[in-house]
Formats: sequence, C-alpha cells, structure tokens
Amino acid sequence: MTEVTKRILVTGGTGLVGRAIEKVVADGEGQPDEEWIFVSSRDADLTSSSETKALFERHKPTHVIHLAAMVGGLFKNIRSNLDFWRTNIHINDNVLHCAHESGVQKVVSCLSTCIFPDKTTYPIDETMIHNGPPHSSNFGYSYAKRMIDVQNRGYSEQHGRRFTAVIPTNVFGPHDNFNIEDGHVLPGLIHKVYLAKQSGSALTVWGTGKPRRQFIYSLDLARLFIWVLREYDEVEPIILSVGEEDEVSIREAAEAIAEAMEFRGELVFDTTKSDGQFKKTASNAKLRRYLPEFQFTPFRKAVKETCAWFNANYANARK
Repeated sequence: MTEVTKRILVTGGTGLVGRAIEKVVADGEGQPDEEWIFVSSRDADLTSSSETKALFERHKPTHVIHLAAMVGGLFKNIRSNLDFWRTNIHINDNVLHCAHESGVQKVVSCLSTCIFPDKTTYPIDETMIHNGPPHSSNFGYSYAKRMIDVQNRGYSEQHGRRFTAVIPTNVFGPHDNFNIEDGHVLPGLIHKVYLAKQSGSALTVWGTGKPRRQFIYSLDLARLFIWVLREYDEVEPIILSVGEEDEVSIREAAEAIAEAMEFRGELVFDTTKSDGQFKKTASNAKLRRYLPEFQFTPFRKAVKETCAWFNANYANARK
C-alpha cells in the first residue's frame, strides 16, 4: 500500500479547468502517493481570510493548484472592472498567504494572457508581463492576476517558497461557462449556434470576426498543469498554449462550431459590438523547450467533443 505523501488542494475545483484536472487524474494521470481534493465556493468563501484559513486547516494540503477567480467574458469585464479587481485581489492574497503560513510545499496559480500589455510586440512571452498597461476593457482582472506573479516572487525571495504560475491562452471544453452574456467567446458561440439551430435563424457573432486567438482544450491544459505541479521549478510563470501557427480567427472558430453542430444557417457579424483586443499571440517556446513532444488535441476535434458535451448536458450547461 503506497503511503499518501502529497495532498493536492485544487481551488476552483468545479470550474472548467478544475473539472478537466479531475477527469485527467481519474483517467490515470494521478499517482498512488497523491490525494486530490477539489473544492469550490460552496466549501469556502476565499474572499474571507478566516474561511480560507479554515479550509487549509481542514484539508492540510502539501500542494495547491489555485484556479479560483472571479471570471467573465469581455462585456462583463467592461461593466465591472472594479469588482474584478477587488474580488480577485482578496482571493489571491488569502490563498497564497494561507499556503505560506501552513507550510504548503508548492503552489501553481492560474493567470491569463489578458494580463499582458495592450501595446506590445508579438509573440508575447513570459518576460513581458509587466511591460505596460493591459487592455482597458479588463484592466481590473488583468492587474489582479499580475499581482500573483509579484506575490510569488516575494514569497520566493523572503521565504524560499516554491510558488509559481501558468499562463494559459483561451481555454475551452466541457463544463465551461456557456452563458451568452457573461461567458467567453467560444462557449458563448456554442450556445448561440445551438439556439440558432433550434429556431432556424441566422447566427449572429458579436464583432467583426477578425480578432485572432490561440485556443487550448481544457483536457490538454489539465495534463500540462499536472506536469507543472510535479516538474516545473521556476518562479517565473510559463505560458501553456498551442503554437502561434494554431491561432484561429473568431470567424474560423464560429465556422468550426457550426460544422460540429451541423448548423446550416447564415453567419452574420454584428460590427456594432466591440472586438476587444485584436490579437494576443503568445509564444510557447519555453513550454516546448521542456516538453518538445507534447501533443495538443487538434482544434476541430476538441470543438467537436465540447459541442457533443454541451448537447448532452444542455439543461445544466446553459446556466
């Protein structure tokens, strides 16, 4: 009988990435000496320092994957920048400080490519995070996420802690937030295609369809998260992304979803709606130096699997 020596606490454990990690672990990526604990906002309000401390005392983790955050799509960010800033600053400070005080050996937090400067050169890489202001549409969320990198460096320099972070590009997959108003672009489009198909109407895509994004399938990201937890020892974050050559436009993404959902209607682009940031092309060169052989799921295959999950779970997925 192998003794459990690692107790891995995953905050935000019922979200898109948390569910993906749980599935990958259950499907054979877990190790006998690991116990995985997935928690959500029902287990503790991480904006409360006392509830966060109680959560750590209850589970006594040796390792933490920190995914919990207030998140939302472009239009929710534009409306609520202050809320995104305050909520995420409280969550991140509470989790990292409790991890430090309780002697957690390693923390891997989740950042986002939206933290990078709006005015920059491409491709962006891990050295460029603090080179200028982020895009004005989501400055609250972006600055709060940047501060995780600042705190990680502080805990490393002052206390020798192994706290690091990953920067995924646009994540999608089963258990995503498919809310049309507040979700991210790909799950929002999946829901829109579903409704357009039901009603026999055209598919209206917000914006011009020209912005380009690198999409990463949640199950691929989950496998990479587990590798970072076990093997990656730098404090500096690492970008987890498909290559630059796999970037797709919003129009191409909409067409891939229409194909996967067998939608035969018209695509209409509402150019009165904001496009947000035109591109944020990220380099995965650092990841490739570590994992040159890692195989990403092809985009259209991942879209097809996500659409199939959405169709099968529509009653819950649309909420």
